[in-house]
Amino acid sequence: MPDLCVIEGDGIGQEVIPAAVSVLRAAMPDLHVLPAAAGWECFQQRGVSVPPETLQAVRDCRAALFGAVSSPSHRVEGYRSAILTLRQELDLYANLRPVRSLPRLSPRSDVDLLIVRENTEGLYSGRERLEGDTAVAERVITRRASTRIGRAACRLARSCGATRLTIVHKANILPLTDGLFRDSVRKAACETGVESGGVSVDELLVDTAANQLVSQPQRFGVLVTTNLFGDILSDLAAHWCGGMGLAPSLNLGDGIALAEPVHGSAPDIAGKGIANPIAAVLSAALLVHHVWNLPHIADRIENAVRTALEFDLPVVENRLAPDLTTDAITRAILARLA
Repeated sequence: MPDLCVIEGDGIGQEVIPAAVSVLRAAMPDLHVLPAAAGWECFQQRGVSVPPETLQAVRDCRAALFGAVSSPSHRVEGYRSAILTLRQELDLYANLRPVRSLPRLSPRSDVDLLIVRENTEGLYSGRERLEGDTAVAERVITRRASTRIGRAACRLARSCGATRLTIVHKANILPLTDGLFRDSVRKAACETGVESGGVSVDELLVDTAANQLVSQPQRFGVLVTTNLFGDILSDLAAHWCGGMGLAPSLNLGDGIALAEPVHGSAPDIAGKGIANPIAAVLSAALLVHHVWNLPHIADRIENAVRTALEFDLPVVENRLAPDLTTDAITRAILARLA
């Protein structure tokens, strides 16, 4: 029986995650769900964004589905982002952000790429300090983390049938940190023999990669990069699947994972019943595929989403009709899953 820790989080997370769980239950009737708390609201109530029992619940289940977090834009004493805490405490070192064209929503029909982002260090290491009137943030790149994400990217490139693996960096300006990252990933690719399996390995500067993701996204297979670059590039690439509101992701560690839609907590529409659950549903499908190793069920869920978009849900100028409710979208997916 698969176990799933469900963390709704803040804002629309409390609407889209129940919708995604209902789809999972329809596809996997034996699923066992364990609810847990994390996020800004949790911090306000309990003084901690991720309680110890939530971390333990994820460790016990080995799989979690997380909704969204509302983080303040200013420093709050004692607060640390719930999702950053989960990623670092659980060593979820690989962030997978697939971008696939979706029927009637995507600006083009031939995009199918995966951005693999190092998820535990870089500029998100949390090393910030004030030195008088100067604020300093330290960018941490280690050989261990870079090699590990390189091996993960090679494994994923093989498993998804990609023919191109692109290392994205800025080693011309940051020769020590990005040079270490690039060289470690190159070495991992050599050691895993990924090129002998038909995957070509190349590299791009991050600004060039951004330009090509805009102009010719269909040329990419798998991209692997550092934490901040991966965050920005994956949000940019989400344009090709219909926008960030439709983009799924998976935080993957060794034998443990946490799925989350890319969108935020959207406080302006929270509680109105109009949040789009598709990103949460597709994120849940990533868990099914990569954690429970049930690709046929993951494909059923993804195909139900695609078929509902193609035939059932009203679309206006490449966007879902604005009066669609969370419940209506969920019911359309469930009907196609039956």
